[in-house]
Amino acid sequence: MKRISLLLPLCVCAWMPVAAQQEQQMQAPADSVKNIAYIDSIFKELPEVMITGERPIVKAEQGKLVYDLPRLLGNLPVDNAYDAVKNLPGVMDLGEGLMLGGQEVTVVINGKVTTLSTGQLNALLKSIPVSRIEKAEVMYSAPARYQVRGAMINLVLASGTGHEPSLQGELYTAFNQNHFESLAERGSLLYSGRKFSADLLYSYSYDRDRRETDKEALHTLADGSTHQMDMYENTISRNNSHQIRLGMDYAFTDQHLLSLVYTTAFTDSKHNATVTGAQNSLTNSHADNQLHNTKLDYQTPFGLKAGVEFTYYRSPGSQLLYSTLGNETMNFLSRDNQRINQWRFYAGQEHTLGKDWGLNYGMAYTTALDHSFQRYYEPGTETLLPDNNMQSRRREQTLNFYAGLSKNFGQKFSADISLAAEQYHTDIWNEWSFYPVANLTYTPAAGHMLQLSLSSDKEYPEYWSVQNATSYMGAYSEIQGNPLLKPAANYETTLSYILKGKYVFSAYCNYTKNNEMQTLYQSPDRLVEIYKFFNFDFSEQAGIMMAVPFKIKNWLDSRLTAVGLRYHQKDSDFWDISFDRKLYTFVLTMNNTFTLSTKPDLKLTLTGFYQNKMIQGTFDLPRSGNLNTALRYTFAKGKAQLTLKCDDIFNTSTISTRIRFGNQNVKNHYMRTTREFGISFNYKFGGYKEKKREEIDTSRFK
Repeated sequence: MKRISLLLPLCVCAWMPVAAQQEQQMQAPADSVKNIAYIDSIFKELPEVMITGERPIVKAEQGKLVYDLPRLLGNLPVDNAYDAVKNLPGVMDLGEGLMLGGQEVTVVINGKVTTLSTGQLNALLKSIPVSRIEKAEVMYSAPARYQVRGAMINLVLASGTGHEPSLQGELYTAFNQNHFESLAERGSLLYSGRKFSADLLYSYSYDRDRRETDKEALHTLADGSTHQMDMYENTISRNNSHQIRLGMDYAFTDQHLLSLVYTTAFTDSKHNATVTGAQNSLTNSHADNQLHNTKLDYQTPFGLKAGVEFTYYRSPGSQLLYSTLGNETMNFLSRDNQRINQWRFYAGQEHTLGKDWGLNYGMAYTTALDHSFQRYYEPGTETLLPDNNMQSRRREQTLNFYAGLSKNFGQKFSADISLAAEQYHTDIWNEWSFYPVANLTYTPAAGHMLQLSLSSDKEYPEYWSVQNATSYMGAYSEIQGNPLLKPAANYETTLSYILKGKYVFSAYCNYTKNNEMQTLYQSPDRLVEIYKFFNFDFSEQAGIMMAVPFKIKNWLDSRLTAVGLRYHQKDSDFWDISFDRKLYTFVLTMNNTFTLSTKPDLKLTLTGFYQNKMIQGTFDLPRSGNLNTALRYTFAKGKAQLTLKCDDIFNTSTISTRIRFGNQNVKNHYMRTTREFGISFNYKFGGYKEKKREEIDTSRFK
């Protein structure tokens, strides 16, 4: 724990001389943490929540909503890019990822392709200072020229080139305490010149966690016998993560740019679990992940953009398990590894035609080789056991072509339509898919906007989830791969109306065919519960949203959001049972910012969230909510910030899942200290005008 006290004094020491000088003249789905029964795949699937500022901070530009982030976040104690994205209109934080309009959202930087795993998204965005972001472009259906399908957020950054040579930076440290302590640190530097710029980012995070699960299960076998499977699990986890990013840009002329980015990340984690009751077990697991990514991007002044990207990912892990269930004993040492080599080549061309017409077209080719294994050994002797070993060498290729048109019809109406064709090829699947996209925007008067968006998308399964592998959390619980898992196809339409630049009304409908979801199933053949990804027939969500901001003089800035939705899921071949479930529910959020003082600059935020009951497959999810508060003090002419916070004041955000469907009878009561106290400090030096980099696609790694 020596690292915990390392950066805070360094920040203070760094701030003092710089300030004086300036007076004279900056997890994973459940199967990726394979042997811990957290059921992290039980996400609260929520619709979008629209959040707007009191003053107009949004304008419409050809199918996208452009937000002035500095104005939107001016009164909020936000210190990193992740929290900034959470405060964009329509974005919902589910704890494991971000949603927009009832669907997962892709984050890109400066219009460049970015797809993230939820873990990488959270870690990387939280490591980047919010001051790097200039504006955000929100699209409910991204045009094909972005080579992204579905909802997209494009974070636009101020260019580091074209300025007098300067060196700027920022230091940040945060300490949080719930049951255990956690730490986040980062340091960043940006060199800006007339033609060349370079930025360096280093971040480190450390955390420990404790989770408890009280399971009450009644297991019915095919012979009609029932078995009470009550047990208690206590898991202690520890995680360390390092990330380094180095980016360089060279501008030959205006809009003629060559960019190179190298990113590396190292994460190691340990988990120790104890289970008592109907099952008794001890589990020790360890995992090391490393990621290396290099991307070269070239942009010309005549509209051509091309690039190449290489990603190497390696994730070795081990598990030592001893478990008993009745007369059955399970005792083994397992070792596994996933190694991914992925290349991506892309090129696109945009033309500005006469009479406000625009034309774009391009292609992208991705090839990936997944080399994975899983082996089981006798503890002590490490003699290879004969059962459930797996070794796989799997190649995947996608080829994408797209074309699109855009048109401004005067000052009030614009349209952007496109079509992409994509071939997906593996040892099992070889198929073509087509993805139409349309964005129609009508602006009858200043501050008023009506937008209709139509989009289609395909979500590919994680690499590890399609392996023919079985992992064990104990004698009673196991995780199975599904080699026949299909990509999911998504179709969405959204109609939004913005009144006076701040009041937002929205309606949407989202339909996903072959929706991928991990579920729990009590086997009728043996005493075991199985976690496995399946393709549902479909998942459908339709909802309406209303956001109302209001302000009381200069001391209160509030936003109230109400969401109502209908949720529908169906699967006709779920093991030996089928389901067709529907639910009407709602979500409420309230954000309040109190200006306690302007000199000194002191602000208090109070945010609340409430979600009514939800469903996910055969799971019933109870109502949940939280209340958070934070106090932010800004000083040193706006260059330093000290923030005190308490998240989930009443410790109410953890839910307990339940299955009462057919012969399935399980209740998992999750207990975790989510009430968290924290303190953070950040300081910007050297004038500070930083630049942010795009993220890396690790969404399908384990």
